[in-house]
Amino acid sequence: MASFWGLLRPLLFTLDAEAAHHAGIWALSLIDASPGLASVMRNSVRADRQALATTIGSLHLPNCVGLAAGLDKNAEAITGLFSLGFAAVEIGTVTPRPQPGNPLPRLFRIPPEHALINRMGFNNDGADAIAARLRELQFRPAAVGANLGKNKDTPLDRAADDYVIGAEKLGPLSDYLVVNLSSPNTPGLRTLQEPEVLEKLLTATRRAAGAKPLWLKIAPDLTDEAVDAAVDVAMGCGLDALVATNTTLRRPFFHPVSGEAGGLSGKPVRQRSTEVVRRAFLRAKGRLPIVGVGGIFNGADAWEKICAGASLVQLYTGFVYGGPGMVKQVLDELEVRLQQSGLAKLADAVGSNA
Repeated sequence: MASFWGLLRPLLFTLDAEAAHHAGIWALSLIDASPGLASVMRNSVRADRQALATTIGSLHLPNCVGLAAGLDKNAEAITGLFSLGFAAVEIGTVTPRPQPGNPLPRLFRIPPEHALINRMGFNNDGADAIAARLRELQFRPAAVGANLGKNKDTPLDRAADDYVIGAEKLGPLSDYLVVNLSSPNTPGLRTLQEPEVLEKLLTATRRAAGAKPLWLKIAPDLTDEAVDAAVDVAMGCGLDALVATNTTLRRPFFHPVSGEAGGLSGKPVRQRSTEVVRRAFLRAKGRLPIVGVGGIFNGADAWEKICAGASLVQLYTGFVYGGPGMVKQVLDELEVRLQQSGLAKLADAVGSNA
């Protein structure tokens, strides 16, 4: 598969970034018609790996590699994504009402830096349409998460209402929910990470989610003290995990498109996201699982996040560059790392270098 992707990627990369994204989702969605084929493909990559299995609160996952939100915004390719070996597929971000997102162009590749810039703006079909697709899903070998956001035109002082609606509509159809307050592309959204506002919003969403696992996704641009505060609030509100991190507004390099507005993802965010994972893990002291995301392109990157404190890692930009064989590659490399470290299971490595 790696050699096939090596031929296909240059062709896809001749397309506009968002056009290539849509082409990839369409190709993966074709597998929805054949759950049997999806099962064979998933078995071929050995998605269920006992040594790499992980637990996030009450959620038991067959391995430690999940898909981050942002790729399958509208729950159109879940079966195809599971066929590649993901332990969890996170859809969205989903808002209560459909919205088109920001004007085109809004997605940019930066190949020399193995990075993307996006200012998509929570473009999605809305909670009702996405809930209907989840009801029709036939192949569900592992967890489906729903990443929740607010509509752009919802006032900030009513933001909690949108998250409550999302939890009520998608909670019964998902295995976990994620409160996304960290996208830089919805005006004012990141201000909702401030402790007092955050506590009120999470309390309301926790109530609406009921017993469903509820996670919080934070930005890499928070100060260390703000990371501590987010961990404290998340634990105080009874959340089940913290996702670290979303995209960054920082630009640590120059490129012809580096001045484009939006969130930067990929290799340039790896170090800071790992620092946030470590900070959150130490602050939580084992009471709140950490999900590590940001700049993971191989098993070494994933292992770094795990040893810093992540019980689960998520891919997005690395998957865009690495292609469909990346999940198996990361899992294979993690198994080798585990064996070389003399450890029996993933949990023994979590936080070992925090």
